Amino acid sequence: MAENLTNIVDMTRVLKLKDIAAYQEHSVVSREIIRKPSGTMTVFAFDEGEGLSEHTAPFDAAVYLLEGEAEIRIDGKPHSVKEGEMIIMPANKPHALKAVTRYKMLLVMIK
Repeated sequence: MAENLTNIVDMTRVLKLKDIAAYQEHSVVSREIIRKPSGTMTVFAFDEGEGLSEHTAPFDAAVYLLEGEAEIRIDGKPHSVKEGEMIIMPANKPHALKAVTRYKMLLVMIK
């Protein structure tokens, strides 16, 4: 489960997204920045080769890569997403994520 930063940091300060979640060998690390009734923001760090298996979400989700490269499958179609790029994962469409290289991403889910 993602660690919620709203209880840890002053949310009015400037944050460097790349520094919020650190890589861990053979792991996926997540740190939730904010959780509101209208949605969430979470930073993830994926070690190379790690991923999230196919699943669905009831809300649209925007993925913005902070560094590295990922393969993001949406409804069975692979998409190569690199640092500085983003993709929208539509609500209720199956999707999966895999690290082509180590990568960090910001996930914004809108309810």
